[in-house]
Amino acid sequence: MAFILLQIRNMSLLNKGICCQKKIFLLFFLFIISIRISAQGDLLITPHRVVLEGNKQIEEIMVANIGLDTAFYSISLIEYRMTDDGSLEEITEPMPGQKFASPILRYFPRSIELVPNESQVVRIQVRRRPGLEEGEYRSHLYFRGVPRQEPLGREAEADTTGIGIRLIPIYGISIPVIVRIGDLTASCTISDISLERNEGQPPTLKFVLNRQGSKSVYGDISVDYVDAQGTRTNVGLVRGLAVYTPNTVRKISIPLTAPEDVQFNRGKFVIRFTDANEAKPQLFDEKEWALP
Repeated sequence: MAFILLQIRNMSLLNKGICCQKKIFLLFFLFIISIRISAQGDLLITPHRVVLEGNKQIEEIMVANIGLDTAFYSISLIEYRMTDDGSLEEITEPMPGQKFASPILRYFPRSIELVPNESQVVRIQVRRRPGLEEGEYRSHLYFRGVPRQEPLGREAEADTTGIGIRLIPIYGISIPVIVRIGDLTASCTISDISLERNEGQPPTLKFVLNRQGSKSVYGDISVDYVDAQGTRTNVGLVRGLAVYTPNTVRKISIPLTAPEDVQFNRGKFVIRFTDANEAKPQLFDEKEWALP
């Protein structure tokens, strides 16, 4: 199947009009687009999460170089497991109940070179095989920075009286690619709420997300404080939080922020976990917790 690449390149001075239009489009992509993005180093990626389910089999991922130098990236699929605190650890074998998506995915290109302010589309597609087991499959598309090799003769003159060590940072960023086969469901509840206070640090609200069902949950957490007079103040917000299969729990810690006149002495906290569908968000759970 042919893959379509969309590129935005700086043109020569003879094509200033076209170049201006493309720069405007790139600025629109970077700053006006309403969906969420991921960025690390000088690489900007949108969307930052891919879900292929139902009739959707293809996703186009926009990758942009927002740095000042030409950048090279290799693209691959890697596997992660999620720990109870939300950390990701690279693995080679699936955990019990975990399914890798990499065997049923294909993507193009496998590497990209981007000059400053250039963007390119990476296309990823699921290949649904007959008899594929129902469930959720997940792998992560990994963009790894490739250090540029200096041509011979361009290296800086070294001090021949000692040993020199050159450290080159290598950046990488990954986004989850989730494939869902069949009619899957999920729910999530909040439990084990507590407030931790440490001198010199903001109070931290701790609780546990409990996932049930056959697919991952993904959404935003908001924390409101309601004082004894009923005044409500938002004191915590975390966007884009996931509990991946096969995990059933994730431990959450949110440092609370509030105006100086808000003291967490009496009153209660209201914790809401909603999915990230901005058009029609679904409420997974809401819990009220009174201060002891």
